[in-house]
Amino acid sequence: MIQLEHLNLVVSDIPRTLAFYRAAFPHWKVRTEGQGSWYGTERRWLHFGDDYQFLTFNDNGQGSNRNLESNDIGLSHFAFVTNNLVELVDRLKAAGFQPTQAGGDGKYRKNRYFIDPDGYEVEFVQYLTDVPELRNSNDN
Repeated sequence: MIQLEHLNLVVSDIPRTLAFYRAAFPHWKVRTEGQGSWYGTERRWLHFGDDYQFLTFNDNGQGSNRNLESNDIGLSHFAFVTNNLVELVDRLKAAGFQPTQAGGDGKYRKNRYFIDPDGYEVEFVQYLTDVPELRNSNDN
């Protein structure tokens, strides 16, 4: 079995980034953090997650993220499954984040997209069935 353990993201401001992800994942915590050098640039890093999965945030990011409306090469979005999309969206809205126009409700799943403070698009999906053929179908 292979599963995703973590994503490593370069961000401009760790506390601002944490505000978004803490709203999405109130059960996650800062697992560890420290200082390091990356190709001659000193930066702070932090692991935020649970015992099995986490996000790494590295500060001192420069520039801007990829234009999500373009066909430029780069990360388009990443997604997390939730068992209660309404509560998750409400938490993010209460923290000052609004969903994008993308996403919606379908027959077998519903999803919402948000842009985090550093321009990463994050999808949250709730499946309405446990049947893999239906969950993965385009009939939604």
